[in-house]
Amino acid sequence: MSTADLRFTAQTVAFLEALKRNNDREWFNAHKADYEAHVRAPMLAIIERLSQDFRRIAPDLAATPRSMYRIYRDTRFSPDKTPYKTHVAAAFTHRTLPKSESAALYFHFAPGQLWIGAGLYAPGTPRLHRIRQHIAADPDRFRRLVESPAFRRRGGVHGTKLQRMPRGFPADHELAEYLKLKQFLAGGEERNPDIALGPRFYRTLLRRFETLAPFVELLNTPLVAAGGLTR
Repeated sequence: MSTADLRFTAQTVAFLEALKRNNDREWFNAHKADYEAHVRAPMLAIIERLSQDFRRIAPDLAATPRSMYRIYRDTRFSPDKTPYKTHVAAAFTHRTLPKSESAALYFHFAPGQLWIGAGLYAPGTPRLHRIRQHIAADPDRFRRLVESPAFRRRGGVHGTKLQRMPRGFPADHELAEYLKLKQFLAGGEERNPDIALGPRFYRTLLRRFETLAPFVELLNTPLVAAGGLTR
């Protein structure tokens, strides 16, 4: 398949818009064939091609059908009981880490929205401490990566922050503002989400991932060294 064909379509948009208006099991079951053809199939084709291109840009990350998020929402602890997500998404995590403990490349598409990014959203305290130690040990390397022009064009590093320096790090550390982060995220919403429907989508996605992949590798390195970890 040509990379120009690796994209979503007007039918993808139509299905997701209709699902938003009819977010119930009866409607979804009646239109499940449309979901399979116009949402799941194009996403799996994109993932299949990424599995090949990751050999070059992100060999430690897995791109498999399991990278695609399920359409079903977990409503157990949510006041919103609608059963289905109205976007399509995938995350590409480290081959040897549990999915919940790995930094990842990620993108999602919804009508009017395309988000492409990377990072680690909610690391537990042990993982967060190891990542901070890894960053603090080589400030020059970290700065070269996240303050490069290409990375800054992707929005730089962002996330929620502590008010004070975390315990164990000097208050005057040159990377203080980065070490205060409680999550490490990069990338963001694309200005033109309709690119996801056009022939340049896959090439754009791959370029974004190529810029962000070294950031994911940096975050995962101390976690792999610790054997995944919750310790």
